[in-house]
Amino acid sequence: MLNIAVIGLGDISKIHLPVIQENPNVTLAAVCDIDETLSSTVPGVNFYTDYHEMLAKEELDCVHICLPHDQHYPATKACVENGVHVFQEKPLARSAEEGMFIVDLEEQYPDVKICVSFQNRFNETFEKMQEMIDSGEYGKVTGLKGLVTWYRAKEYYDAKPWRGIMRQAGGGVMINQAIHTLDQMQLIGGEVDTIRGSIDNLVDYGYEVEDTATANIQFKNGATGLFFATVTNAVNSSVEFQVILEKGKLTIKDSVLTKTNEEGKKEKVIEDAKLPGAKFYYGASHSKLINHFYTCIEEDSQDYIHARDAQTSMEMISAIRRSSEIKQTIKMEVYK
Repeated sequence: MLNIAVIGLGDISKIHLPVIQENPNVTLAAVCDIDETLSSTVPGVNFYTDYHEMLAKEELDCVHICLPHDQHYPATKACVENGVHVFQEKPLARSAEEGMFIVDLEEQYPDVKICVSFQNRFNETFEKMQEMIDSGEYGKVTGLKGLVTWYRAKEYYDAKPWRGIMRQAGGGVMINQAIHTLDQMQLIGGEVDTIRGSIDNLVDYGYEVEDTATANIQFKNGATGLFFATVTNAVNSSVEFQVILEKGKLTIKDSVLTKTNEEGKKEKVIEDAKLPGAKFYYGASHSKLINHFYTCIEEDSQDYIHARDAQTSMEMISAIRRSSEIKQTIKMEVYK
């Protein structure tokens, strides 16, 4: 039986807490938030306002970190230094430079596991897409397209101002909404060679972070990627992720994977499980990843999403931002 705690009782914790509570092999031992009014959020569970105190008093196996981005590194560091495994919400950190601090922690404490929540890797559509590509039946990958067209009102930032402050969030749409798509693009496309990117604000909310980003990504294997993300759409549309291969095309849209052959014939392959309610577009794979990580802890397996794995998307975001600033193509070697 694993003893679990959660630091941060904001929006994303509402995805984590039910998964923890529904797993018969773990116990939710404690929760922590600086807002004392949230003490009744999880009845019967020890509540703390200081995670250092929680780590000192509780016998914990794993802590879920559901905090604003600027607190990911210090909270992860505190847990790891106390020998407690970490399930950390994305992004890894606020920047590629800060992300390397967590990668270093992972190397310094090899017996402590840090898993980063890129749960879309566990979507049924994406797992099947990877399987089909790896089979070689459709030839090599020649192109990728990742589109994220969501909506965030000014009230979204007003409610939690850290989301719009660069030193706290580390960015906007790229790091907060579309980082999953960048992660998937590099998983399928392989090692990135160059990036030419552009970021902007299409709506005037008065916040520092970008609401729109686009990039041309060149992979070392010769494939080309198009990335586009915005939170200025009228609604939260389904993410579209497409892979062009020598002998066909694979597309994930509306949570359905379709394949199109060389003759243009299109057919459904598999559909994702969906979250109920308005936030269906989040995907439903948090539970798969969280429970998989618990198994990795129990079996001492390394088969999870490490900090090093999550660092690549941080480097891609930094490259897009830098490219936009200097209006030049960025070689990814600068981050190695």
